[in-house]
Amino acid sequence: MDISELSEQEIVRRNSLEQIKAMGIEPYPAAEYKVDGYATEIKENFSDDAPVRQVSIAGRIMSRRIMGKASFMELKDSTGRIQVYVSRDEICPDENKDLYNVLFKKLLDIGDFIGITGYVFRTQMGEITIHAQSLTLLSKSLRPLPIVKMKDGVAYDAFDDPEQRFRQRYVDLVVNEGVKDIFVKRNKVYTSMREYFNAQGYMEVETPVLQSIPGGAAARPFITHHNALDIPLYLRIANELYLKRLIVGGFEGVYEFSKNFRNEGMDRTHNPEFTCMEIYVSYKDYNWMMEFTEKMLEKIALDVNGTTDVKVGDNIISFKAPFKRVTMIEAIKEFTGIDITGMDEDALRDVCKQLHIETDPSMGKGKLIDEIFGEKCEGNYIQPTFITDYPIEMSPLTKKHRTNPELTERFELMVNGKELCNAYSELNDPIDQRYRFEEQLRLSEKGDDEAMFIDADFLRALEYGMPPTSGMGIGMDRLVMLMTGQTTIQEVLFFPQMRPEKRVKKEEESAE
Repeated sequence: MDISELSEQEIVRRNSLEQIKAMGIEPYPAAEYKVDGYATEIKENFSDDAPVRQVSIAGRIMSRRIMGKASFMELKDSTGRIQVYVSRDEICPDENKDLYNVLFKKLLDIGDFIGITGYVFRTQMGEITIHAQSLTLLSKSLRPLPIVKMKDGVAYDAFDDPEQRFRQRYVDLVVNEGVKDIFVKRNKVYTSMREYFNAQGYMEVETPVLQSIPGGAAARPFITHHNALDIPLYLRIANELYLKRLIVGGFEGVYEFSKNFRNEGMDRTHNPEFTCMEIYVSYKDYNWMMEFTEKMLEKIALDVNGTTDVKVGDNIISFKAPFKRVTMIEAIKEFTGIDITGMDEDALRDVCKQLHIETDPSMGKGKLIDEIFGEKCEGNYIQPTFITDYPIEMSPLTKKHRTNPELTERFELMVNGKELCNAYSELNDPIDQRYRFEEQLRLSEKGDDEAMFIDADFLRALEYGMPPTSGMGIGMDRLVMLMTGQTTIQEVLFFPQMRPEKRVKKEEESAE
């Protein structure tokens, strides 16, 4: 690295690193450091009446108060923070006091990883503390952490710029309290959902990420090229068609947490790489799936937060089952005053014009209805609400409604003004499915770059016979947003997609 690109503090730390090496201390030791205690557990289990406990703990230095021959510091490990008391004569019992006077007082910095062995006690101020008897440097930090400081009750030097936080999540996790908790809860969401499925005998599976035909959703795919086969391949936009192949193969119920990729816009609820869970169960329909879904979400809320009520922004959202049910046509009529039943494409374009909704010539009936619902209805559903019975043009993989062939047996669950999950009574008639795919092809020829491809192998699978099946897909990132009270998807992704970072050399900045 060009030293001219380093800050003054970074240069000081590199000099400290060289001095540490000159002392014969390895700043990045390879040997295992045995840990038998963690900050949170040590504090929770401490008792003034219990025998003195010896512990070995490791973590980052987060603050120091040097007071001559004795000092206090705060150590942060994977569970939390704990105070450490360091006495020069305790860690340097012989004549050589360099470990304390030079290493600890001058060469160690906030952010360095150290190991401490010692015993636990309570200070006169009442704080549970580790009395250090040995100190080991485990990793020297060469960049200063942006530690939040307080003055007159006000935080400053905070690491709170969203772009910096999302780009440098590793720093965000260290210095901003509560960020790690979001991802701990994310893990609990996945665990709770798996428990719910596994308890009913459904099997977790894996399907291809690279696909020759991007099927299962209406979305623009990412395209790549396989050199050995000399064919285009697509990053998965959905795993639906592969999971239904497994139902054809005889599995009763299968599910997958899949990484999906859609080459579309980015905003507060969309990331081009996202996680979706899809589940398919034989001999069920969308009415069964609604009950299954609401019970699942109720369980997850209780497992993650201990309550079915979750606060998101200014809203308190209740995941207590059952959820409200409204048909799509009823929803549009409620919020626009217009009944779109039986309207053709031209009539729907007139409705969009009347409602000041932008359209383009590539949009067919399904897209036009979707635009009307999205613009005028979706944002009104804060509490969990099943929107049911979508027009057939919007649902090329869904079974026709048993009482109205212009509709399909589909629902989407709306929560906090956004779609959370999508489910069908799955279309298992191969002749009807072929016709629906051909309709999508016609939309593609009109310029709709999100129209579905014809998947000949999937049609062949259906021709072997697929039992009546219900499937459901749920956006895991949006679900985690709800369960953790976050309002942007970037907050619940460790590494959200970002624009390339602009790097400008200092001399170029000076010249400007």
